Amino acid sequence: MAEAADFPGTSPSPARRWFRRTATLLAGAPLLAGLLQVPTSPTASAAAPSAGLAATAATHPASGAKNAQKAASRPKTAATGSRTVNVSLNSLTPSAPREGDTVTVSGTVTNEGRQTITNAQVGLRIGSPLGGRTAIDSAAKRTSYQPGADGSEVGGKYAEKFSRLAPGVRQDFSISVPVSALDLGLDGVYQLGVALTGQTSAQPYPQVLGIERTFLPWQDGAADTKTRTTFLWPLISSTHLTARTRSDEEQTPLFKDESLAKELQPGGRLQQLLALGSQLDVTWVVDPDLLVSVDAMTTSYDVQGADGTPVAGRNQAVAKQWLDQLQKAVKGKKVVALPFADPDLASLAHNGRPVTGSLGHLKEATEVGAQSVKDILTAKVSTDFAWPAEGAVDPSVVDIATSAGAHSVIARSDSLRETAGLSYTPNAARPIGGGTTAVVADARLSTAFSGDMTGAENSTLAVQEFLAQSLMVTLQDPGRQRSIVVAPQRMPTASQAQSMARALTALDDKRWSQPQDLQAAAKAQPDPDATTQVPSTGAYPSYLRKQELPRSAFQEVQDTQGKLDRFKQILSEPDRVITPFGRAMDRELATSWRGRPAQAQSFRKGVQGYLTSLTRQVKLINKSDVKLSGRSATIPVTVQNNLVQGVDHLVLRLTSTNPTRLKVGDGLYEEQPVKITGGGHTQSVKFTTTANANGPVTVSAQLYTEDGQPYGPAVRFDVNVTEFTATVMLVIGGGVLLLVLAGFRMYTQRKRAAQRRAEAGPDGGPDGDADDTSGTTPDPEPGTDDPEQPSDPTPDTAPESAEPSHTGERVDR
Repeated sequence: MAEAADFPGTSPSPARRWFRRTATLLAGAPLLAGLLQVPTSPTASAAAPSAGLAATAATHPASGAKNAQKAASRPKTAATGSRTVNVSLNSLTPSAPREGDTVTVSGTVTNEGRQTITNAQVGLRIGSPLGGRTAIDSAAKRTSYQPGADGSEVGGKYAEKFSRLAPGVRQDFSISVPVSALDLGLDGVYQLGVALTGQTSAQPYPQVLGIERTFLPWQDGAADTKTRTTFLWPLISSTHLTARTRSDEEQTPLFKDESLAKELQPGGRLQQLLALGSQLDVTWVVDPDLLVSVDAMTTSYDVQGADGTPVAGRNQAVAKQWLDQLQKAVKGKKVVALPFADPDLASLAHNGRPVTGSLGHLKEATEVGAQSVKDILTAKVSTDFAWPAEGAVDPSVVDIATSAGAHSVIARSDSLRETAGLSYTPNAARPIGGGTTAVVADARLSTAFSGDMTGAENSTLAVQEFLAQSLMVTLQDPGRQRSIVVAPQRMPTASQAQSMARALTALDDKRWSQPQDLQAAAKAQPDPDATTQVPSTGAYPSYLRKQELPRSAFQEVQDTQGKLDRFKQILSEPDRVITPFGRAMDRELATSWRGRPAQAQSFRKGVQGYLTSLTRQVKLINKSDVKLSGRSATIPVTVQNNLVQGVDHLVLRLTSTNPTRLKVGDGLYEEQPVKITGGGHTQSVKFTTTANANGPVTVSAQLYTEDGQPYGPAVRFDVNVTEFTATVMLVIGGGVLLLVLAGFRMYTQRKRAAQRRAEAGPDGGPDGDADDTSGTTPDPEPGTDDPEQPSDPTPDTAPESAEPSHTGERVDR
């Protein structure tokens, strides 16, 4: 369909439009055009053929970004003809004038040629209304002056003059022109040129030596049917939290640096987004990870120092202020919550799906994200929207995006392209099957502020082109209500946010556009002729594929998950580990890693390394070789727990490598349960062993989880069995000697006692008088033995019959 079909239906008759354009072309063509310039082909105006929106969708439609970068990309060797002077347009107010306003344009001109320019003046040039969105694209791409297409100068009295402009010299200018002098008339988008006219010694006649173009949207009154515009305002940041926490009961979080605090401080990126967005009617799109990170900063937190040592963070006040302001800004509004950490849906679809378990992370991230936003913001939260990177979709991306419960996918019109040659921009909502709605953001408007907006010229041009495209959507078919969506870059810079805010502020008067939220846009009546065919996997942009996370990244995440699953089984408080590591794995899949593969891999390695270091805090203490002096003994093995919580559900197994020589328990091995109730404690586990032969036997101690999986490395040591050791022989020998000496003494004492009784005679005394009047045998004297009860000199037990102690003597070395 011809681009002329895009021209507003409320314009005057075709004959009148033709007459007006013809008059403008004739008035704008200088008499010396043949000497000054070689005219190029006719400009893309109402007569330029086009395929409607599909024509511009064939290329990346970031015309705003390209226009914003034009000054930087202008070739150095092009400083001739109408490129001799670099014209910079730094401000244009008002952006969308009304009847009675005065348009003020200011900027600079710089002579980049080799000759001095004389009789120079800067003036405005107004062209005829542009015929459609493609015409705006074409005008934005032109860099040189084209007679007729760039219109005629608006009244010489409004020009600013310079007597001379030397090479390399820059001059400021400011021009103010009443709207009445611009002769705008018809509602539409006008090309506005700012041109420097002058002459040089080589070409001593007036000529255009430099020009910059922008657009002037003109609609004095309110449109009968306004376009409903949804503008997404993303609060998303890169990953700031690590998986590490301080070893305390509060689990104090550790940030990799203070870059988040810089974004929250006055003038920072996130502070600007919040301050500007709170004054606009936008749809907030929030990454829950950002809220969780800021919330963690409001209390005690640590920052990783240059040497890796944690230091105390000091930006609690900044975090509290930002979070308080956000809670006020979203009060009573719906907030779109992305899955936690904004996972890369396309990477999951293209590289993560073959890795078992990867899709489970998306579902969990969606559930956790929604709850996090509700808890922190206490706002109405919607999780019904999935947002692939740059709105690029294919069937696999749509499947992944909706697998966690989302029913709407935010796509972009340079991905889901129009194929029916519509003469107008259709509604954003498109049914794409399976109960899924594609909310197709307008690519031109969404990419308008993706360039470098730090310069005043870039920002001004981007704002004017955004407004021009917005008005043209309304004018394409004034009687047809449209509902469009603008999805800008995920993480706008502060200057990009400021430019977006200026453009939205200009729309606040609601002359041709009125705001609506994303939920309403998704429910709008779809255009019957709008495309609903999701592009094939092969149509997915190659430059975006190169930015995706590789399959190896998803395998690393699953390796970490497996290690976490084993670790949590032994913990008395598993949530203290599951939660931080679960969120850390979500961060490993973030869209913000695109284009940063080295940093992404470093983060994954850091998470896995830290988890490994925690699992090693529960371990067996190395044991030296053991010597056993008997046939059976008890061997202790010590388990150490250096975590800050208790461990349970562990089994310690002691295994003999040669059970025929040394049995553990009743055979090859014995198992004992391990439970350490507090952190920083140890437990000694004892095993019974039985030796059948002398000599060394290697035994192995290994921890296992209750499901039989080995936990940590095994500890090996030798058990050396000896039936009698030299020490034992000395002890036995000493005992025998003591028994012999005791027996010999008893024998000599009794022999002496018998001799004394014999010498005393039968009467018991020297005079022979018996002293037995009592009729009883007198008691032996103290210290004497009863002769009728002699002691047995034989020892009770021979030393050779002693069995070694059954208490299990051991020597730890």
